[in-house]
Amino acid sequence: MTQSWSLQKRLVAGILALLTLATLAIGVLSVTLLRANLLDQLDDEVRMTAARVENSLGQGGSRGPGVGFDGPGIPVDSLVGVVGADGVIAAAYLDSDADVRELSIAQRRALVQIPFESPRTVRLGGGLGEFRVIAERLDAGSALIVGLSTRDVQATIARLGAVITAVLIGILIVAGVLGREVARVALRPLTRVRESATRVTELPLDRGTVALADRLPKLDTDPGTEVGQLGAAFTRMLVHVQSAFDARQASEQKVRRFVADASHELRTPLAAIRGYSELTRRSGHELPEDIRHALSRIESESVRMSALVDDLLLLARLDEGRELRRDPVDLGRVLVDAVADARATSAAHEWVVRVPETPVVVEGDEHRLHQVVANLLANARIHTPEGTRVTAALGSLEGRAIVTVTDTGPGIPDDIKPVLFERFARADTSRSRATGSTGLGLAIVAGVVAAHRGRVTVSSHPGETVFTISLPLSAGVREAPAPPIA
Repeated sequence: MTQSWSLQKRLVAGILALLTLATLAIGVLSVTLLRANLLDQLDDEVRMTAARVENSLGQGGSRGPGVGFDGPGIPVDSLVGVVGADGVIAAAYLDSDADVRELSIAQRRALVQIPFESPRTVRLGGGLGEFRVIAERLDAGSALIVGLSTRDVQATIARLGAVITAVLIGILIVAGVLGREVARVALRPLTRVRESATRVTELPLDRGTVALADRLPKLDTDPGTEVGQLGAAFTRMLVHVQSAFDARQASEQKVRRFVADASHELRTPLAAIRGYSELTRRSGHELPEDIRHALSRIESESVRMSALVDDLLLLARLDEGRELRRDPVDLGRVLVDAVADARATSAAHEWVVRVPETPVVVEGDEHRLHQVVANLLANARIHTPEGTRVTAALGSLEGRAIVTVTDTGPGIPDDIKPVLFERFARADTSRSRATGSTGLGLAIVAGVVAAHRGRVTVSSHPGETVFTISLPLSAGVREAPAPPIA
């Protein structure tokens, strides 16, 4: 469980554990020394009491049940016993009310076992508790037993234990509060490092110009402290990463510029090739069949190359972050027109369009949004067999327009899904390829949708593939429920 604790919690817990151990050690040592000192004092008092009792007995004092208590200076909570030469003991207890009480047989039997000369602690039953007892020899083989209650010693030890416990609790509370604040202040540089790293992770590092301007203050990069060494290493890492991003951005910028320039320069010669081939084919001259076929192939390939160049140029412009037009666009009309074009292109597929009666309007470039839907429909047409049902549906949900293009084809292989929207990504033969595909259609879909602050997702399994586009609705547009997909 402690593995999931923060460093601040671990530091505070360590401080509290050390304080607890130190306080307990001091408390145990204090209690032990105090108890030993109090017992020594009690032993001295026992010896003095035994001397008084012995002196009283020597002056003809009673040796009966009230033995020894007729002498002066005998304290309360004390006991006195005399063991005769025959082994019979007469013993009594002077309680706190100064009343003499004879001890029971069991209590007297416990006193008989006391060794001579050295005081011992004896526990007597009957509610008397512990006594510090000494046994001394008398004349004619008899012995004197004197004891004082340890009740005051135990009460003092108990009070000291309570004081130590209260002090320990107070120390832990104060140390916990102060330790947390001290740990927070000490770890504040780590907090700043974490916040800086968090801000870096929130930057769009995968594209565009990246500016890692977040630097730690000099206080957090002091090489004389462990935290400062971490901050200095983090700052050096940011510098290296920034250098790498700058180099990557410069390289990507060169590639984009080259693609854009090359695409732009290729459009004119491709248009010339297409125009001359078409002019030659329609010149009216009798041409051999193989020449006519060659001209037809030149014309068709120039058309395909022109489309590829246009796609590359569009992607290059999207990469540069160029703003698209921002006009109100009725997506219902876009879907209807795109499906009509697809139906004219391939009558062998079953084309279905479903749009709500209420217009679904977004802010964007109508031509590019039409291209997005057309690309998705073309993707379904190219990669599904004839007779496949393709449905384009439109609705809105939570302030966003939802466009879905669903086909009942064989589905997308799992290994293609992660790279489906990358450039020149192609499916394998499980989604049969038709001629004319450049591999840029879905990349254009992703780029145009992202430029409209939207997102595109795909879900696919054999028998159903669904592309879903989500775009923000124009302000003030009433939402329309999405029609069923199938």
